Amino acid sequence: MPLHSEKAVIYNTMSKIKDIHARHILDSRGNPTIEVVVWAQDGAIGTAAVPSGVSIGRYEATELRDIDNPRYLGRGVQKAIHHVKGILKNSLVGISVFEQGHLDRLMLALDGTSDKSKLGANALLGVSLAIAKAAAASARMPLYRYLGGVNANTLPTPMINVLNGGAHADNAIDFQEFMIMPVKAASFSESLRIGVEVFQHLGQLLKANELSTNVGDEGGFAPSVASNEKAIELVLKAIEKAGYRPGEDIFIALDSAASEFYDPQEKYYHFKKTSGKKCSSEEFIAFWKDWLQKYPILSIEDGMAEDDWEGWRQLTAAVGDRVQLVGDDLFATSVARLQQGIDTEVANAILIKMNQVGTLSETMETVQLASRNAYKSIVSHRSGETEDTTIADLAVALNTGQIKTGSVSRSDRTSKYNQLLRIEEALGEHGKFAGKPF
Repeated sequence: MPLHSEKAVIYNTMSKIKDIHARHILDSRGNPTIEVVVWAQDGAIGTAAVPSGVSIGRYEATELRDIDNPRYLGRGVQKAIHHVKGILKNSLVGISVFEQGHLDRLMLALDGTSDKSKLGANALLGVSLAIAKAAAASARMPLYRYLGGVNANTLPTPMINVLNGGAHADNAIDFQEFMIMPVKAASFSESLRIGVEVFQHLGQLLKANELSTNVGDEGGFAPSVASNEKAIELVLKAIEKAGYRPGEDIFIALDSAASEFYDPQEKYYHFKKTSGKKCSSEEFIAFWKDWLQKYPILSIEDGMAEDDWEGWRQLTAAVGDRVQLVGDDLFATSVARLQQGIDTEVANAILIKMNQVGTLSETMETVQLASRNAYKSIVSHRSGETEDTTIADLAVALNTGQIKTGSVSRSDRTSKYNQLLRIEEALGEHGKFAGKPF
């Protein structure tokens, strides 16, 4: 996958990094996060903000926080900022912004740890993305075109979060995200419109049933309903009230975030927010098979826990030919963990979160590995987001065909959708909508 075109080489002599700066800004949950600015000698500027998660898998790269400092309750990012303004800046100034792979490898060597715990994945990713944006500005290209080249033309099908539970909401729903995928639209903008209409009808339905229309971390409604079944049935009813057909026009996508309610010592899944039931991996797989018969589910993310490899293998063997099984905590955007999944025939898709791995180059390598092995890739946001829209460009650049960026409320989520609307307009007749991915 190209990171630049021949045109970009013209600017190479004046595109060396001149300066790097970092500051703290606030994410969508009111926590500090890092924003990095890179200046090139030709005047090009790249700015990138780094998201953060709340449901964090144990295999993710380390997000460096000031846990020993009471400022921001130990959530500050001054250490990460110090590393950007010190060791990273001193080592990268003078190198061309077009040398993305070289710059990312150099940062990895400077960190020298397997989990980015020395300098922090948030520091590395902020610099990595700001470099790419400066390069795109220097080449006078939109980011999606610079990263993806002439073949970057696929607008992704959105996974629109309409109802939150799990760690993303203070309610009695075990599963973290109930999403809709408007797959039968003719364009991205039409798909988004359909999603908005369903979301609004769901809000009206909740009000009519005297349920809360407060929203969770990712903008989906977070009502206090009695069960996971009640949650999905509310979503299906909203689809019908909006005038669409579940299982034809719109499918359901779920993120169960199973690691959040799995006990790795006892090896059981505990539905502690709803029924209190405990079940084995085999019983949980039976649960999924039942839901797939009852509901029009197209995609299940983290259907098993991150360390339940045997459970994942059994789930994939049982239903992997008829539903998208997405590894998030399982794979952590890691080439090594994805390769393990490929070798053991586990899952058939991967969630792509750049801050799980720490650099743009590593992210792209993971997507390439997935593509070579017929695994789908879904570019994703985090629960703690900013107004940065990089993932919208990345989804188009890599032609992943799917994006997960939250609900159609809260500007930290809609900013990504709005960027995709701009990209769709810019691509014009050359753009194509991915539609049904599985």
